[in-house]
Amino acid sequence: MELKLVERDGKRYLERAAGQALMRDAVAAAELVEACFNGRTKRLLLYPENLTGGFFDLSSREAGEILQKLRNYQVRLAVVCPTAGRSLSSRFGELMVEENRDRYFRLFEDRSRAEAWLLEDNG
Repeated sequence: MELKLVERDGKRYLERAAGQALMRDAVAAAELVEACFNGRTKRLLLYPENLTGGFFDLSSREAGEILQKLRNYQVRLAVVCPTAGRSLSSRFGELMVEENRDRYFRLFEDRSRAEAWLLEDNG
């Protein structure tokens, strides 16, 4: 699993480049957790292309399985996902309302905002 280790102000996160596949199925979430442990971080920055094909379709259950695995290990996930043109399931917005109450998963329009959230002290 090829992830780039980024360090800013003494804090680390792992990132996969945009446009590159990473996860074929929800089981790969365990590999993300392992990569975080190896990189001594609990922060991930990904792009839609890095996620499973069904991640944004809640009926696939992939988002729930992935997010729960990451949450179990207190891994924060920021996804850079400009909403324009992206087809999200009708229920995905409801998921985001719930997720925004917690500190483990967010969607961002741009990378700089995603990185700023990941590097907040509460992570």
